[in-house]
Amino acid sequence: MPGVAEENYWFRRHEAAYEALLPYCRDAVVLEAGCGEGYGAALLATVARTVVGLDYDLLATTHVARTYPRVCMVRGNLVGLPLASGSVDVVANLQVIEHLWDQPGFLAECWRVLRPGGRLLITTPNRITFSPGRDTPLNPFHTRELSAVELTSLLVDAGFDVTLMAGLRHGPRILALDLEFGGSLIDAQVEVAVSGVAWPGDLLAAVTSVTTADFALSESSVDNSLDLVGVAVKR
Repeated sequence: MPGVAEENYWFRRHEAAYEALLPYCRDAVVLEAGCGEGYGAALLATVARTVVGLDYDLLATTHVARTYPRVCMVRGNLVGLPLASGSVDVVANLQVIEHLWDQPGFLAECWRVLRPGGRLLITTPNRITFSPGRDTPLNPFHTRELSAVELTSLLVDAGFDVTLMAGLRHGPRILALDLEFGGSLIDAQVEVAVSGVAWPGDLLAAVTSVTTADFALSESSVDNSLDLVGVAVKR
């Protein structure tokens, strides 16, 4: 969520992916499927011709419609998108697919609503680093997490050509903070959140200082990345 000091690391990590994908949305009709709070859809609207935000949660859809007037908000199910076939240039789906029970069904709907040659922009936690050594996700709200190979396979099976599969990771400044906080800024945050104690001042200051510029996107060593960032084109 934007504007919450304790969540700033996660917010900026998500926002960094939106910024990296902005060029794909320029002058396009964009559907953000699973827009949540709406800040990402609003960012995409700064370059897109039209942005349609879609979410199933009624409170979220009401909030987005009130807070981000440049986003055309719709309530609907991601495996039954309430849009006409071939009606959008871009579908954006950031940090959502890992929550879905029917991932192939969702991708089939993305393929349907995209025009020929349209793009699907997708990000998701990298299963290899997010829930290492586990068959089930650590996050209880995730149904299935994916590696780069698994996500690529899903996209190809759904009728897409994958033109980018990159990884988002910590840049130099957060790597320095990792060392400062016992090897992992993420683990330091999780420990405080689980314990329920007040945030130490130095940790809160470090978290609130994080910006999108503190993350790096690379196509190399994707399996070691934090989040996967993919671009796929409808065949």
